[in-house]
Amino acid sequence: MRSAAGRNPLPRERGCEPRWVVLIHTWDAGTDEEWRAFVFAQRFGHLIAAGRERDVPVVVPTQFVLRDDEIVLHLARPNPIWAAIAENSTVLLSVAGDWAFIPSSWKTIGDEDPRAGIPTTYYAAVQLIGTATVLDEPDAVAAVLREQLGDLQPDVDVIDPAEHGTRLRAIRGLRIAVHDVRAKLKYGGNVDAAHRAAVIEHLVTRGGPGDAIAAEHTRQRLAAGTQTAHEG
Repeated sequence: MRSAAGRNPLPRERGCEPRWVVLIHTWDAGTDEEWRAFVFAQRFGHLIAAGRERDVPVVVPTQFVLRDDEIVLHLARPNPIWAAIAENSTVLLSVAGDWAFIPSSWKTIGDEDPRAGIPTTYYAAVQLIGTATVLDEPDAVAAVLREQLGDLQPDVDVIDPAEHGTRLRAIRGLRIAVHDVRAKLKYGGNVDAAHRAAVIEHLVTRGGPGDAIAAEHTRQRLAAGTQTAHEG
């Protein structure tokens, strides 16, 4: 499976991924370990199927399970995404989260003018692209449910999904073989360590929704020596 950090199929802007994919500056590119940990923690995203010659793609919010390089999920049989997948089996799962708004004054330190700071938003975003296989057979659908239950509620005692019998006809299973990943962790990699440390302190002090995890991402990337535009 290819990741964004390792590809260069088209001419690129300096320090960026090619223009036809999500913008990922080199200092924001996520490692395999980072994006897998993020996706596993989220387990919820938007499945996108472009189909063929449609004005807009079909977008479905969904729970999912990531197993190695395979995404496993199920959806209701009437879901409009099935028609789009039948037209084109290449799909994209978008997972985004762990975001926090960074006010302009937080971007300055020392004697820098806080009015001149540039506000931004810290966030993580992963796009997983793969080939979808639709599952209709009851045994195959039950297998998908077993994997999801085992991942999402491993300590809860439930009947085997196969025992639901004809109720399984109301859903279809989906397995997506992931062959490409675009991983972006935008946590101040374009500024030096001192400025990032200041933002971490502000996030911890504010303590709003998303602030703790954004601070932790920033701290981890800083400790890992994530390269910045200013530091070369």
